[in-house]
Amino acid sequence: MSLQAYEIKNEKIREAFEALKKNDPKRLERRLSLSWSNWGFGMETLADTAKRLQQAGIEFIELHGNHYGPDLGYRKDETLDILGAHGIKVAGTCGMFSADNDLSSNRAFQRQAAVDYLKREIEFTASVGGSYLLVVPGAVGRPGKYDEMELARSAETLRLVADLFVAHGVKAAIEPIRSAETSFVHTIADAEAYINAVNHPGVQHINADVYHMQSEESHIGEALLAAGDRLINLHMADSNRGALGDGSLDLDTVIMALYVLGFNRDGRYVTPEPLGPGGDPYPAMYGKPDKAALDRMVLRTASYFREREEALLGR
Repeated sequence: MSLQAYEIKNEKIREAFEALKKNDPKRLERRLSLSWSNWGFGMETLADTAKRLQQAGIEFIELHGNHYGPDLGYRKDETLDILGAHGIKVAGTCGMFSADNDLSSNRAFQRQAAVDYLKREIEFTASVGGSYLLVVPGAVGRPGKYDEMELARSAETLRLVADLFVAHGVKAAIEPIRSAETSFVHTIADAEAYINAVNHPGVQHINADVYHMQSEESHIGEALLAAGDRLINLHMADSNRGALGDGSLDLDTVIMALYVLGFNRDGRYVTPEPLGPGGDPYPAMYGKPDKAALDRMVLRTASYFREREEALLGR
């Protein structure tokens, strides 16, 4: 029986991985850095989050970008004290972009809110040792477009703060989001076009998300390889946007593609973000946390990811 089209693509990635394993095994010695994006935990204390991640053997965190105003959000010293007590380092910050702070908005005060928000998050991310800040070009939860000038407005607005990324040593990571949630920038290719439109050395990286990629890319593994060195972080969830191992995601191909890409190095992170299905996940950030359910989800995801990683590496 002949292979299906996606299986042919899978085999090419497997062949590249096996060739790497045979010819340059030293490149496989270091494991992928596993992080976690915590905003989906809702109104949970950072201390409870840090304890859970430590118990699951996760050493990095992508912090909720919750500095929505000058008096809101995590504070540097407290954040570092809590995370340090649990052996966790900050990988980066998950920037949150709603209609209230939409880079692409046709209402000037919303774009100004996005600028002010980015200034706060860039400074905070640098202060806690994070290497990247996730940026969504258009509001999440707004799949209908304003007009034909969204991308141009968004790029122009982001360019206003691009120098700050360079000054603070923080990388802007553009995230493509599925078309059910945002009106533009849905694929890796779209993100690259957006980066080119911004045209600034401070905006050069991509945050991919396998859940969105299932909807928008023809093949997740191929798209990851196409992202190349721009890819700095990868959000993970299974096909049902739940814990890894609870759906039908071809996790092995994703892991092999990441090793072929050389993603197992400093400053590159695999970051689970299981949020559950739906058109607008942002309300989850204000939800009441179910500690037992979250504990199971994190432990299940971390253990399954490492299990598949070790199975592929043959150790």
